[in-house]
Amino acid sequence: MPSYLVRALSERTRLPVVDETSIDAFLAPAAGEAEHAILFFTGDPSQRPEADDVAVVLPELLQAFGGRLRGAVVLRTAEDKLKPRFNVVVMPSLVVTRRDQPLGVIGKIRDWSEYVEKITAWLAPDAPVMVASAGPKIEITHSGKEIVR
Repeated sequence: MPSYLVRALSERTRLPVVDETSIDAFLAPAAGEAEHAILFFTGDPSQRPEADDVAVVLPELLQAFGGRLRGAVVLRTAEDKLKPRFNVVVMPSLVVTRRDQPLGVIGKIRDWSEYVEKITAWLAPDAPVMVASAGPKIEITHSGKEIVR
């Protein structure tokens, strides 16, 4: 269950709530809509109280970028399924996309200037798409020998 502030955000600003079945339809902009979107992954509010802080910031970001971003809240039960697709590791997170391609992720609550700087860069037409993680960078094997120190 989302926190009171996250529910109020969705209701007051009329942000859609998306899940794994509706995310692609949301990310495909209708005629005249911005091609960029910002997705709010809240996490469990009892474990991630920062989600309430991000819920306060999100409408301000949407207003600051004046129609250049569309926003949505990711349904809590869909977060685990969608996190890998959008490179989300930390909760809460905001993900900026160009259509269905993730451009960047901002985890936890940040300073306003950091939000503005990063989102401005991601809205540039030549902003690169994030590359999905290829898994671990280091492989550790065990030879079966006992190490004595």
